[in-house]
Amino acid sequence: MTPNQFQQAVLTWFDHHGRKDLPWQQDITPYRVWVSEIMLQQTQVSAVIPYFQRFMASFPILADLAAAPLDQVLAHWSGLGYYARARNLHKCAQVVMEEHDGQLPRDTDALAELPGIGRSTAGAIASISMGLRAPILDGNVKRVLARLHAVDGWPGQSTAANRLWQLAERYTPQERCNHYTQAMMDLGATLCTRSKPRCGDCPLASACTASAQGNPQDYPGKKPRAEKPVRESTMLLIEHGEQIYLEQRPPSGIWGGLWCPPQAEKPGQWLAERGWRAAETQTLPPLRHTFTHFHLDITPVWVRLEKMPAQVAEAGGGWYKLRQLNRPRAAQQLGLPAPIVKLAKQLLALQAPLLANSPAPSL
Repeated sequence: MTPNQFQQAVLTWFDHHGRKDLPWQQDITPYRVWVSEIMLQQTQVSAVIPYFQRFMASFPILADLAAAPLDQVLAHWSGLGYYARARNLHKCAQVVMEEHDGQLPRDTDALAELPGIGRSTAGAIASISMGLRAPILDGNVKRVLARLHAVDGWPGQSTAANRLWQLAERYTPQERCNHYTQAMMDLGATLCTRSKPRCGDCPLASACTASAQGNPQDYPGKKPRAEKPVRESTMLLIEHGEQIYLEQRPPSGIWGGLWCPPQAEKPGQWLAERGWRAAETQTLPPLRHTFTHFHLDITPVWVRLEKMPAQVAEAGGGWYKLRQLNRPRAAQQLGLPAPIVKLAKQLLALQAPLLANSPAPSL
């Protein structure tokens, strides 16, 4: 299949079957495409849609994002995961305001140098929103090209990655590059899926080496497996008067900038150092949360204080109504990692008999 034949097959399929009604496909701007591409990294379209809509409602233009406090940006990301994306998005917006007069540059090399963007995302922004010829190689496109040419190896390794970039460059057209880019992502997302690919509906099936071999699931090669290490953490669910104490985490690292219960391997010592006295403590069932590179086993320890402290324990701490944290909107407004929402629900269930007859707090 020549590049021209490939492009025609992909674009004809897109005209009849491609997705054209996603929120970021309306009122297309470089800013909206950029935000959607960052959100879609390692996240499915169905999960991204409500986050994108809320994000755009609060930060409709790049200048709004740059001017917003990081806390507010992270709160809008709460539950979406991979929070470094949100921190980079915010940092990138500020760089664009300071160094590019508030406009994303119309150059893929300049785009790729911005925080959190990289080569493929730069290509998507340039092609979809600016009409520039720019190849992309996200996970969906890697899968399509790796199967088409039976490219051996894991795409994270240089040999396979270089070959796939060569193919991406070869097939990217001069015209309708915006539609072609969207079409390639759609092919991988809807037909050339990781499991159970719909080869019978694919416009490239007649030229696909992996399909002819009958083993499309073997491509692209899988990342070499490594046993994920397990880390352990004890979190203090400190409660008084239907409120729970939370602290804002440092800006970098796990859950950077989000709000969590304090971590302390020695709960009694942590409380004593701050002059807080526990009326009751209880170790709750453990919770495992899996990150990309490790498992985190959380041991939650419920602590009911004798009285409300006169001041918070740390400068970045605060008291929050427990039942508010179990409301999705409130949790997102504050900026809570998903496992912390689970812990709040666990604590609320423990406290249910005590709270049953008390009035619900207002938002």
